[in-house]
Amino acid sequence: MINGSTPTDVPPRHPGVPIRSVRIRLPRQRAELLARREDGAELHHLLWRLGPGWRVCSSAVLGGGIGPREWIVNAQVPGGYPRMDPDRHLAEIAAAARLTGPGAGLMTAADVTAYTTADDEGVHATATCGLGVRGWAAAPEEGTGGPPRPGTVNIVVTFPVPLSDAALVNAVATATEAKVQALLDAGLDCSGTPTDAVCLAAPEPGPGTGDAEPFAGPRSRWGARLARAVHAAVLEGALRQP
Repeated sequence: MINGSTPTDVPPRHPGVPIRSVRIRLPRQRAELLARREDGAELHHLLWRLGPGWRVCSSAVLGGGIGPREWIVNAQVPGGYPRMDPDRHLAEIAAAARLTGPGAGLMTAADVTAYTTADDEGVHATATCGLGVRGWAAAPEEGTGGPPRPGTVNIVVTFPVPLSDAALVNAVATATEAKVQALLDAGLDCSGTPTDAVCLAAPEPGPGTGDAEPFAGPRSRWGARLARAVHAAVLEGALRQP
């Protein structure tokens, strides 16, 4: 008898029953909004503390490409950004936040505090939208007539499942298509800004997370969720533009 129970209260054991392997999804990642002062100006940045066990595919100025990343920073900078070493600048911001390990860093002159988010069945998208300078990707070559106005659409997406290398690259295309669709739905005559960037984070494949998903096109399971999340986040941000 244990704690007043009798042997009949104990459920029978079934030795030899196989245990099915399950995919354990890592906790959903959300960005922190942090403030800092630079040259007398108060600026903000978004920070994702991914930790170990994540891969990122991005066009980020710091830590771009595909590889293990433990954090992502999307940092606001002044319009007419004067520095010629954005990768070092982002590394300084990361060091000030006491971030360690490999990471990815993006920049924008848009107001980071106006970031927008959307979630679709575990795929979480965050967008910072600055559309002061916008146009079409294929456009006649033009000279610069002065410092650019605040711009850049930065998109950061986290997945709850691993993606293969090919799927990560495909996800960049899907996110970009969804961004353009959102801009058109917002009534804007453009495909984006000249400095848009995208950053996609997914768990590394392995024990507990399962095999990598092979597809991320807009009609695949995870690509469709990605497209809807990015479209919703960018559309909200674009509709806020003056």
